[in-house]
Amino acid sequence: MGSIGNCVDNAMRESFWARVQVEQLNRRRRRTRLELSTALFEYLEIFHNRRRRHSALEMLTPVEYELRAAPAA
Repeated sequence: MGSIGNCVDNAMRESFWARVQVEQLNRRRRRTRLELSTALFEYLEIFHNRRRRHSALEMLTPVEYELRAAPAA
């Protein structure tokens, strides 16, 4: 058994890729590698990083969190 935060513990990575498979990859079969790479890019950069709500950000999207944290101009 490893300790928490051990550099050889892949639990976080495995959890992330399991979520990617369920939310994106298993929904449709891609014909080419380019289609697959485009789908992964769109999922990661457009959905996961910008629109997905995060528990660490008080269930806000990163964009909403940044807007709320920004000083009023």
